[in-house]
Amino acid sequence: MNYILLSILSSASIFIVFKLINKRELSLPHTITINYLIAFTIGWFANTNNPVKAISEPWIIWALLIGILFIIFFFVIGVSSKIAGIAITTVASKMSVIIPIAFSILFFNESVTIYKISGILLALLGVLFTVYKPTEHNQKFDPSTLWLPLFLFVGMGFIDSLIKYTQDIYITAEKSAFFSSTLFGIAFLSGLVYTFFSPKTLKQYFHWPTLGFGILLGIVNYGSIYFLINALNLAPIDDSLIFGTNNVGIVVLSVLSGLFIFKEKISSINIIGIILSILAIATMSFSG
Repeated sequence: MNYILLSILSSASIFIVFKLINKRELSLPHTITINYLIAFTIGWFANTNNPVKAISEPWIIWALLIGILFIIFFFVIGVSSKIAGIAITTVASKMSVIIPIAFSILFFNESVTIYKISGILLALLGVLFTVYKPTEHNQKFDPSTLWLPLFLFVGMGFIDSLIKYTQDIYITAEKSAFFSSTLFGIAFLSGLVYTFFSPKTLKQYFHWPTLGFGILLGIVNYGSIYFLINALNLAPIDDSLIFGTNNVGIVVLSVLSGLFIFKEKISSINIIGIILSILAIATMSFSG
């Protein structure tokens, strides 16, 4: 359970760092690219394998796909937040956990019990209620923008399912740092190619706040993937429960950090969501 807790803490820290980045209105593409360089560097020093050797690994094709999807969906989150709204985007990204949960149960024939199903349903309700934000009175809902959150929902769930599949088939605990660093190295190169299409913005890489927050983001981002993979490898519970517990824990800590650190207001519905989320974690832990 230690790896699950560390994964939750790392992922919730990403939320905090992104909040700080948005408050300072830093360049998101450049901060994200720096973040992936730092995450790759940490992984490089954390394992004894030469990164070039990744080319000969049987999981390299999956790493290429996941790494490229990382950078794509980081930008999709940003675009969806602007067009469809932060609330809908947050719900879509967090509710996507149902996809890797279903994948773990169906593809890997995990057991299905009343406690597991109850815990997962409580988790989904908890996530939905916890991230719920009422629409502003002067904000009109545009159904035509829903394709972006839907795309995000499917994409984020697909990425988590790919990580689960690759981890189960190819990645041992000893290879987790090597695999994680490879993912981030590919994402970094993808981000670098993207920013080179705007050469006038390259100076942003040498903007000290952007560099500093990129480094901070890279540290917690690496931890979120590294600890999740180790949890999938080593935790003595089904992977569907790991995804559920991980996602619910991230949502709860993110909302609480918004409340206590950024003085954000939460509604009674959000409080109910936090309670349901805690009940979901307890139920899923009991079923494991």
